Amino acid sequence: MYYQQNINKKELLLIATKLFKWLFFFTALILIPCFAFVAGGTSGPSIGGIRIEFFLFGLTLLGVALFHNQTFWVALIGLTAIILYKLFFISSYPFAQHFFGTNPFIDQLIHKEMRQGEWGIIVNLLSLLVGFAVLAKIFEESGVPDILPKYLPDDWKGPFVLLVFVFIMSSFLDNIAAAMIGGTIALVIFKHKVHIGFIAAIVAASNAGGSGSVVGDTTTTMMWIDGVSAFNVFHAYVAAGVALVIVAWFAAHQQDKYQRIIADAKPDAKVDWVRLGIVALILVGAILSNVYYDMPALGVWVALLIGAIFTKIPWCEIPASLKGSIFLICLVTSASFMPVETLPDASWMTAFILGFVSAVFDNIPLTKLCLDQGHFDWGMLAYTVGFGGSMIWFGSSAGVAITNKFPESRDVMLWLRKGWHVILAYIIGFFVLLLILGWQPASNKQHLEPAQNCKAQNCPVALKAQPVEKVQEAVKP
Repeated sequence: MYYQQNINKKELLLIATKLFKWLFFFTALILIPCFAFVAGGTSGPSIGGIRIEFFLFGLTLLGVALFHNQTFWVALIGLTAIILYKLFFISSYPFAQHFFGTNPFIDQLIHKEMRQGEWGIIVNLLSLLVGFAVLAKIFEESGVPDILPKYLPDDWKGPFVLLVFVFIMSSFLDNIAAAMIGGTIALVIFKHKVHIGFIAAIVAASNAGGSGSVVGDTTTTMMWIDGVSAFNVFHAYVAAGVALVIVAWFAAHQQDKYQRIIADAKPDAKVDWVRLGIVALILVGAILSNVYYDMPALGVWVALLIGAIFTKIPWCEIPASLKGSIFLICLVTSASFMPVETLPDASWMTAFILGFVSAVFDNIPLTKLCLDQGHFDWGMLAYTVGFGGSMIWFGSSAGVAITNKFPESRDVMLWLRKGWHVILAYIIGFFVLLLILGWQPASNKQHLEPAQNCKAQNCPVALKAQPVEKVQEAVKP
């Protein structure tokens, strides 16, 4: 009896030690970079100079990491706590302005340039996550995944090619769609046995593929709308290409050892061209409505309704994906309440750290802050805020969408342990880009390069670039 109790104590101590190590690693990797950006917010209660909202958000993220079977409730409780705190402790917090802005709502619906507040992001993201879940099921029923083993290599090169395919798709499609299609193919060709490291790689490939294209990711589209040239984003592919090769190499070998690709296609496999046509219609609709209306979800749902005329649409996928989608909306909304109004000066180090921040913090408001501040290397920033979200499953919308199909991958510690190559690829890809091209800040609408030509009022970067006499003249009241 004594021996058994001694063994149990040793096992508990070992488990506690491992848990502490993972918590320390998680905190050092994610939360410390987040707190590096907390200064400069509006006045409010704080502890050690850090606003209370950041502690509530940090506890929410920690809860998601620890209680991966209850992530929905953790995120919902966290959002509720933040809203109640704002309501009772921040006097006259403008909730209506936060969600709907100040422009008339009808004008915001008609003119995308007048859209303000968080409502557009929330509606678009929720509709995309649910819509693309339906898209993935239609694609699975089209029969394309069943015939792919005929064309893919039989060994580790099969999953490698699949990741490259996801990367290419994401360069012109939304990264959620690319990840969902890649995940659907993986389920079929690997007999529903997909390694978590490979799931993380699918998310990484979809985020990397969109980082150098102004139509491949919401953040790059935001840059394009704000006057950043498409050519000043394209060099993100230097880092993204390196990162893809690293992730695909390790993840393909992980998957090949775990479950080898099916050698041959099913004998009776055939393509349902009607369903495949609907998939194509949905993707085209997403691209067009994104370019012309800045709301890709509208095109997705219009295409689904048109498709329902020609075939049965699997609407049953909506309830299955709704819970995971609301989870991400809770995290995105919580992040939008964080009082981050300024960032450190634009530099390669700031861009590098933002990649880690984007693993837990919505990259859309981060990108908006960078555009307002100006003088960033937009290609480097597109890579960091895009690919950086792949480090943790809830760091990007593609990650949340794919975990609706693979719920076992919601374990943060397991994602970090099995998908370790994503972090490695992010770091190597970043420094390859930095060494080859260096830091190349470029203009957007508000801020011009070189910095001494910037016309933005009281721009700190422009002031630093001017002679002392001009700076004194510029800051005179």
